[in-house]
Amino acid sequence: MSTILLVFLFFGLFILFSSFFTVKQQTAVIIERFGKFLSIRQSGLQLKIPLIDRIAGRVNLKIQQLDVIIETKTKDNVFVKLKVSVQFMVVKDTVYDAFYKLEYPHDQITSYVFDVVRAEVPKLILDDVFERKDDIAIAVKRELNEAMTTYGYTIINTLVTDIDPDIQVKNAMNRINAADREKTVAEFEAEASRIRIVAKAKAEAESKRLQGQGIADQRREIAKGLVESVDVLNKVGINSQEASALIVVTQHYDTLQAIGADTNSNLILLPNSPQAGSDMLNNMVASFTASNLVGESMKKGMKIDKPLKNSKPPKENDENQEEEQQ
Repeated sequence: MSTILLVFLFFGLFILFSSFFTVKQQTAVIIERFGKFLSIRQSGLQLKIPLIDRIAGRVNLKIQQLDVIIETKTKDNVFVKLKVSVQFMVVKDTVYDAFYKLEYPHDQITSYVFDVVRAEVPKLILDDVFERKDDIAIAVKRELNEAMTTYGYTIINTLVTDIDPDIQVKNAMNRINAADREKTVAEFEAEASRIRIVAKAKAEAESKRLQGQGIADQRREIAKGLVESVDVLNKVGINSQEASALIVVTQHYDTLQAIGADTNSNLILLPNSPQAGSDMLNNMVASFTASNLVGESMKKGMKIDKPLKNSKPPKENDENQEEEQQ
């Protein structure tokens, strides 16, 4: 009797524990009775009839993500790999459709992603694929929503997370980018060089202008000094020609003194003999005297010519008239 009692006790405990089960949060449980759908149980402690009801499956109600890698060709015949991340979930009210209508949801979603991407990417060149990846993601989401809603799934979001062209294409793109940047650098360097040249030319022009102004002011002051020197020499009985000659000779010797004072000077002044100063003075005095004589003779000639130019020629008609009267 004790053995039969233990068997019944064990069987009773088994039935008791088989009648209760728990469902986790964000999970739905499908209950079948003799292979036929019975009910959907939500989270918490649930009860079923042992040996009659069974748990057919559990459906995850959380947001899930599926990463799909597709290799396709662009419009400019470049093969590229795209990684599309699909975020989806089972709608709570359509758990029945999600469980019974679709056996392999991941495979179904992957097929739709392949179909859409391989229809959209060949319309674009490689550069546009990078720029319009959001448009590709929107197209994938639109097509998936239309297809998966029937099976109880909703698409939360689709993202093109990676675009990976062939390694040779990437190297070529990097070289193009590097060449373009080098071109930009060369343009900026050329512009900087032009600015430096222009600034240097402006500085040199300003320097020349100021130098010329300084030379002009210097010569103006020298001329004023020469005039004052000539006036002073005239007051002591030296005429203008002799004074000018004396000033020139003085400047000549000042120049010789300045050359001798510079130890690194390589300037040679010709003639530089001791007799050169005296000869210079005599020649200048003689030239000034001859110039004055020529000037006076020209003035006298002009005075003689003026009366001749003003005299009127005799009137021949009057003489002929007087002869006819006689």
